[in-house]
Amino acid sequence: QESSASHSPLLAQLRPPLHEFESPDPPLSESFFNLGCNLLDSRASVFTPTMASSISMRSLLFLAFILASAHAFAPTTPLTLRSASARSFTAPVRPSLATARSPLIPRQRPLGLNLQMVSLPKDTPLKVGICGATGAVGQEIVGVLEKRGFPVKELHLFGSARSAGKKVETKWGSVEIEEFSVEKARGMDVVFVSVSGDFSKEFCEAMAEGDDGAVVIDNSSAFRYVDGIALCVPEINADAARKGKKKVIANPNCTTAIGIMALYPLHKKYGLKKVLMSTYQAASGAGAPGMDELKNGAREVANGPEGTVAKNEIFAHPLPFNIIPHIDVFQDNLYTKEEMKVTWECQKIMELPNLPVSCTAVRIPTLRAHAETIVIETEKKINPDEARELLANSAGVQVMDSPSEKLYPMPMTASTKYAIEVGRIRQSVVFGENGLEFFVCGDQLLRGAALNAVLVAEALMDPEGTPFTPTM
Repeated sequence: QESSASHSPLLAQLRPPLHEFESPDPPLSESFFNLGCNLLDSRASVFTPTMASSISMRSLLFLAFILASAHAFAPTTPLTLRSASARSFTAPVRPSLATARSPLIPRQRPLGLNLQMVSLPKDTPLKVGICGATGAVGQEIVGVLEKRGFPVKELHLFGSARSAGKKVETKWGSVEIEEFSVEKARGMDVVFVSVSGDFSKEFCEAMAEGDDGAVVIDNSSAFRYVDGIALCVPEINADAARKGKKKVIANPNCTTAIGIMALYPLHKKYGLKKVLMSTYQAASGAGAPGMDELKNGAREVANGPEGTVAKNEIFAHPLPFNIIPHIDVFQDNLYTKEEMKVTWECQKIMELPNLPVSCTAVRIPTLRAHAETIVIETEKKINPDEARELLANSAGVQVMDSPSEKLYPMPMTASTKYAIEVGRIRQSVVFGENGLEFFVCGDQLLRGAALNAVLVAEALMDPEGTPFTPTM
């Protein structure tokens, strides 16, 4: 690849920027173009400004223009890429994932060609890795991949040295858990990560680095608020992941992922002005250890003498037969970090940086489904019947709203369900015609984590600009 500094100033103005190619041999149009440029450069170096107006100089300039046009408009057939970084397209692409005929991969975007930054091939079996495979979310990811028929060529389950060697029965046979290493993870097409924020900060970018790295979908909070890294609920902002500057994609907090499924359709039609939320969050938000502490503690209290109090190691206080208005650490503004996550993430996902969102997060003694009371003020007048119909026709939402039949969302009915439940839809007595109040329940391990992560991967198989409306 030649540097533009090697050409005369006059030629530099005429010559369009060249695209770099992976092929060791440049395309024919580029070879002829470079030859013409070299000839012209050798002539231009000895020509005076007066001679530049001569017929021979004009002929050479015309030749350069013709060759430049031939190069700029030469057809290219980009490969269907497994993935792509925002920096370049320089690393080899696996032949098994290339479906086009051309061996050439453009490094920059040619004019008029809309290359997707981050993608996965559609209908092509993939090498899939799961970090944290033995945890609550990791196990759910395996189940979601199985039930949704995700195209898996190889499934690799990564765990700690303590877990390595154990076998997990899956749809694809018995899979032995491997001790995690960055090198192994980089050999995957897509890696789902559900370990911890510290683990993600240390390893996720290394797994995804370069064009030969994997697409990494991270369930921790490590990258949610980092500029240039997509925070994605694919039914809402799939293109944020497809156009991301890096191949690390952040999954939102479970509370946000559940509530925003109802908020966004209402925003599109009525415009959100304010959001007030109270959450009632299950023990599964603290992972398998949290669920175990609730079950063991409830058993301990039920079987013990009157006045028995359960032990607590995971939660701030004993959870059985109790509620705890404290999830994550308190901030300077006296909201907890869990509550502020809802604010920050709603603003980023819906691209509403100034939307006021206030949340109070409470831990309750249920196992795996979060519940949320949401009150909104809207820019336009909002009718509960219209809102009910709108939500019923929204992807990933199931309306359960018949008070006379005692039908409304509950953790008991929302658990293990892919869609979120929405009910108790009514006009707000605070905000009147411009306000709505409703109740939401969703499975924290599925919609709030594993399902959303797998749906992000599915959305990357569609071209940029394609609405993502998965079947549930």
